[in-house]
Amino acid sequence: MTDVSALRAVPLFVELGDDDLARLAERTTTRVLEPGEELFAEGDHGDNAFVIVRGAVEITKRSGDRDVRLATRQPGEVIGEMALLQDAPRSASAHAVGETELISIPRAELDELVASSSEAVRALFKVLLERWQSTQVLLAQSERMAQLGTLTAGLAHELNNPAAAVNRSSGQLREAIDVLREAQAALERPDEVEALRRRVASRPAGERPDAITRADLETEVEDRLTDSRIPDAWSVAPAVVDAGLTAFLDEVIDLPDSAAVLAVLLADHDVRSLLSEVEEGTRRMSEIVRALMSYSYLDRGAVQRVDLVRGIEDTLLMLRSKLAGIDVVTEYHPDLPQIHARGGELNQVWTNIIDNAAYSISNSGMGGTLGIRAFGAGDEVVVEIEDDGPGFTPEDRERAFDSFFTTKPPGSGTGLGLSITYGIVVDSHHGDISIESEPGRTVVRVVVPVTIED
Repeated sequence: MTDVSALRAVPLFVELGDDDLARLAERTTTRVLEPGEELFAEGDHGDNAFVIVRGAVEITKRSGDRDVRLATRQPGEVIGEMALLQDAPRSASAHAVGETELISIPRAELDELVASSSEAVRALFKVLLERWQSTQVLLAQSERMAQLGTLTAGLAHELNNPAAAVNRSSGQLREAIDVLREAQAALERPDEVEALRRRVASRPAGERPDAITRADLETEVEDRLTDSRIPDAWSVAPAVVDAGLTAFLDEVIDLPDSAAVLAVLLADHDVRSLLSEVEEGTRRMSEIVRALMSYSYLDRGAVQRVDLVRGIEDTLLMLRSKLAGIDVVTEYHPDLPQIHARGGELNQVWTNIIDNAAYSISNSGMGGTLGIRAFGAGDEVVVEIEDDGPGFTPEDRERAFDSFFTTKPPGSGTGLGLSITYGIVVDSHHGDISIESEPGRTVVRVVVPVTIED
């Protein structure tokens, strides 16, 4: 039983009559927490709401790999009521700050209080509205930071591969150039060999032979090199086949310094191959940087002409590390018009939806397929993103765009990704977003007008 005077000091109960307070005091209990003790955890089933009498309670929510502090509740404040009113799991965790005393209100008593007291309803609504607004702003910032962290990790992974390739190839290139210079110094007729080298370098690249054909070629080349007294014919033959020099082999063998000529042509091939690797690595890094600038719309205004296909492709590149093992199939209508929109915001939409789809597929326990379609429909453009993950239940689908609602386990999502997506599509772009879902097939359909008001 709770002290009536303690209840009367709570704003939520201040308008209740003496009889209502006395009944509530009989049906509630007092609980004392030690410093740092957990009151409830995110994801727990909620059976009680709590009123802080003394001390304080810190409210935190797991976002990615860190806890976000939402608020510190003080004496007189109600906590834990949202899970009861929504009949949903706890959306955050609560721990005592110092020794803390609370009044525990069972679900049945809170329901009866709401049903019988309009004053309590108004007080509770005010608390909920203020809390929802402040929490949504804080978690929206955390959601964006978590998304930025995801993109940063993906970019680091994507840039690391070509950067490592460039670093490795450039180191090998220095050695290959030294080998080429030494080989050239041993030539008897360098001008004649230079003309041959140019012809070899300018020839069109041929198709790579299959394994059986390659083995036969290596054996044939080794025999010819052995007959021509070329040193180490067994190790040189595979390099000759790799370099595509078989068509020039007769010409090389006829030269008096054939071993030196062959060494020059093989070293030149190594140099050109390594240069191609450096070029490909730097091209890849440049492509990633271009995609990042395009994705973020860093150099453009808020509203501009937007190429949806490019935005989706940039997003896929940003999330490629998350899409590992997933087949991505795209289908874009060839006459898809550019739209007048906020490109950076729309890219956030594609990021949220594709990230959710990748999570759903990855957690199904096997590979899957992500399908993306984009086509025009009158004065609107439609983008459909489909995955073959487990899908939403009918109940979850109805709540998918609610703030703080998530089907992911605690710490894997704030429940704001699709809520933010809904706001961007519907409020910012005057479009529409819907979800069709059944086991093994979920389609998120985004419709945006070709032109929006600036």
